[in-house]
Amino acid sequence: MDIGKRIKALRTRNGLTQEELASRLELSKGFLSQLENNLTSPSISTLEDITEVLGVSLETFFKEEKERQVKFDKNDYFIDDKDLSTLTWLVPTSKQNDMEPILLVLKEGGQSNIIDPHEGEEFGYILNGEVELIDLDNNKKIILKKHETFYLKGEHQHKIVNNSCKKAELIWVVTPPLF
Repeated sequence: MDIGKRIKALRTRNGLTQEELASRLELSKGFLSQLENNLTSPSISTLEDITEVLGVSLETFFKEEKERQVKFDKNDYFIDDKDLSTLTWLVPTSKQNDMEPILLVLKEGGQSNIIDPHEGEEFGYILNGEVELIDLDNNKKIILKKHETFYLKGEHQHKIVNNSCKKAELIWVVTPPLF
């Protein structure tokens, strides 16, 4: 671990100059500069003081931050292929995130699983074809065509159905993750 780099990152995140942090720690600016440039190492006591002033525990200071995957491609996707539908998880780690984006492909007569009421929200964008968004609690149907969107709260039991004679494709984003 690059201790100097970590100190500097926390210092700048807290909006402190070297001089301000050094003053709060009763250290010289030169010594703090040497720490940040890894020209010297802090004692445990000094490091405890630094982390306290910067608002983190020693455990948090030393916790290695894993680089999170940002870009995903078809090799990362998880696909659930059924007779009349294909569900593709576009972000395989979405259960760890606040949103869950999927690609739903419905063949003629295909439908999504029934989505039970939940605390979150949903967004959909129709890429191709036509689908019906059906509110099962109120028996309401909304027809959505290519390039149209829907946005709803998860208050009612619902599903998406393809009653057309062509394949339908949509991006469906749910928060929190449900699928």
